[in-house]
Amino acid sequence: MIVAFIRNILDERRFKMRIMLIFTMIIVVVGLFSCGGSSSGRNIAIWHQMLPEGAKVLDSLAQVWALENDYTVTILYRETEELRSSYQTAALAGGGPELIYGPADQVGPFSVMRLILPLDDVLDEDFLAKFDEKGLVRYNGKLYQVADQIGNHLCLVYNRKLVPIPPNNTDEMVEIGKKITKGTDTYGLVWNFTEPYFFIPWLSGFGGWVMDPSGNPSLDTKATIDALSFLVFLRDTARIVPRELDYDIADALFKEGKAGMIINGPWSWGGYRQAGLDFGVAKIPMVSATGLWPAPMVSPLGYSINVNIGRAKLPAVLDLLEFLTSAESQLEWTKVLGTIPSNLEARESNIVTDDPIIAASIEQLELGRPMPVAPELRAIWDAMRPPYQSVLGGSMTPERAAREMQSLAVRKIAEMYE
Repeated sequence: MIVAFIRNILDERRFKMRIMLIFTMIIVVVGLFSCGGSSSGRNIAIWHQMLPEGAKVLDSLAQVWALENDYTVTILYRETEELRSSYQTAALAGGGPELIYGPADQVGPFSVMRLILPLDDVLDEDFLAKFDEKGLVRYNGKLYQVADQIGNHLCLVYNRKLVPIPPNNTDEMVEIGKKITKGTDTYGLVWNFTEPYFFIPWLSGFGGWVMDPSGNPSLDTKATIDALSFLVFLRDTARIVPRELDYDIADALFKEGKAGMIINGPWSWGGYRQAGLDFGVAKIPMVSATGLWPAPMVSPLGYSINVNIGRAKLPAVLDLLEFLTSAESQLEWTKVLGTIPSNLEARESNIVTDDPIIAASIEQLELGRPMPVAPELRAIWDAMRPPYQSVLGGSMTPERAAREMQSLAVRKIAEMYE
């Protein structure tokens, strides 16, 4: 409840009142997690939501910088939603890490709540000129995040042993999937059934999107119904996907060679390499019924600075930020995870240009659509999640789910501003 409560703190007229009400709970978190502007000594904290392969890269890079600069760098992992809520709680009380790392959609809520520092006046133009503009995340005209990678998008990943040539359209995908699927031993396709982020490629492939041009939710549409119906078809009629899936189950099935294809992103590829899979990456197949290519959400991943940071520590934090986003550091990520660097110099390296996995990822990136950074997106995600899960759980029709998504989104957005 505290998480939902804090998310609604956007109206400055009630800001102080709500802070007083949750102060006693916040104080516990601050005692555990205070850092940022309140940490003492030569220590910098980074909170992130990276999977283990990425976390190892971050830790190794941070320790290199720490040794060179006589600092300690403390790194803390939190799952994406827990990261957001924990950071909000700590930063509202004047604590939190100096740096928070995550996807671009956290910029909107954090900036509206004044929890992250505008970076325009603390980073010089020469430094910013090193980046693809897609890696500089702005909201309401101000820069709030510097990315170390762009894309963060979903692709079709396929096991070459089971799928020598990836499908070009969904009809081919179903045909291939049926040949691979053998009872409960092997499946044609897997993906995360629990997070609506993984639904977006299909929604866009049927002509839909989460918001209209004015920023209002646009979920009660024929496109939403058709996309959800297609997923039900894959599960119940084509029978090329399991009855139940979450991220971990889908990932494990693919790593174990029990799934021919998975919809996943670059954060997962290092794990597939470590598992010894001979895999390829391709565009998510064109939707045969519409002739449209799925457009996954495209988002940078990067660093923001806690608004509570002390002036004395800011130069060191900026130096660490520049080190972690340098061309050399970004290429370390690319070597392990196949990420697309935001640094323009790194993009020219043969580590990037000679990698067929990255080349395929860039093809998918070019079909994607930017993830909105407006705070309302958080409400839309929360509204989509229960109906999406209910449809894939078999307890709700696509038609009802589309209505529920829309009505919940409208209500949650209204609650944000009460």
